[in-house]
Amino acid sequence: MLIRLHRARQRLAEIEEPSPPLSLIAQDASLSLGHFIRRFTAVFGETPHQFRTRIRLERAKELLALSEDSVTDICMSVGFSSLGSFSWLFSRHFGEPPSDCRQRLYPSIALPGHGQSHITPGCMSLMVGAWARSQFSRSTSVKDQLG
Repeated sequence: MLIRLHRARQRLAEIEEPSPPLSLIAQDASLSLGHFIRRFTAVFGETPHQFRTRIRLERAKELLALSEDSVTDICMSVGFSSLGSFSWLFSRHFGEPPSDCRQRLYPSIALPGHGQSHITPGCMSLMVGAWARSQFSRSTSVKDQLG
């Protein structure tokens, strides 16, 4: 039964339109809808609907940070049909409206062709530092060998 529930969870995590109804996902898991909801909640700690909504909200947050699409376009692309409901759920889940989240996240990420960022990710600093050290050690060892 756990394997069927895991497969159902994977299917719920897919953001596709139109979303398959829970009754179809329950049927694919060989469970009645009520039993599916109870078992899913017992195993994963949230209802299938709560899980699907959370996954969509998390995907929307990623898109707000990484794309220039409008909040409305993002809302629709992750499977919500009402901007008002989406904004309310987003605010409730993340503690801020989607537009505020975008203002906070979007400028802090350097995207190719989108100007210079004022924040450099730490991994990039480490990589540049390692490259510079390797260039320095290579140039000094050549000088030492030449003379």
